[in-house]
Amino acid sequence: MNSNPFESYRDIKIMNENPKYPVKGEGITREKIKSENVEIGEYTYYSGYYEGKNFKDCIMYLDEIDNCKDMDKLIIGKFCSIATGVKFIMGGNQGHRYDWISTYPLTLISETPEDLKCENGKGYLKKGDTIIENDVWIGANVTIMPGVKIGSGAVIATGSIVTKNVEPYTIVGGNPAKIIKKRFSDEKIELLLKIKWWDWPIEKIKSHINTLMSDDFEELKKICEE
Repeated sequence: MNSNPFESYRDIKIMNENPKYPVKGEGITREKIKSENVEIGEYTYYSGYYEGKNFKDCIMYLDEIDNCKDMDKLIIGKFCSIATGVKFIMGGNQGHRYDWISTYPLTLISETPEDLKCENGKGYLKKGDTIIENDVWIGANVTIMPGVKIGSGAVIATGSIVTKNVEPYTIVGGNPAKIIKKRFSDEKIELLLKIKWWDWPIEKIKSHINTLMSDDFEELKKICEE
């Protein structure tokens, strides 16, 4: 058995220091991933060239429990910007139970093979899928704990440790990450979540780049009425 399932798939590509434009959705961001536990949307990119590491290095402990087929998933939406050094902590509780006498995974020293199997050993607990929705900006060296959901349009400040869900279009930061502010008013957030621009055909997105890269909500409303 391959101890590292990530070795066999073509990785989400690192954004080059001098990228070629325009970026191709299938080419730069959503290379085929053979791991059934990782899903990445179109145009999402990882800017990892400062550390010279691949996106697979961001995903931790997903392959720690080889006998577990029913692992939590990492699901990342479209148009997300992931900075260098981000860590997604996966693998549920990784076999450590703080409600037991010992937190140590004693199956490691067991002489009974059955104890090592995920379905028989009681140490492993799922945390739920880690979900990053669409148009999320994750700053450098952020750590995202298992089972967290980050809503569309959210911004995670550099060095944050995210332990709880983050609402859409919310900026959070710190250890643990706490709300800094909402990016927009509730009315504007409601509009953005309604139109879901990331689901538009790519040609429509291209034709409205100047609006999407601005704060012109009046123009955005006009586009929605077309």
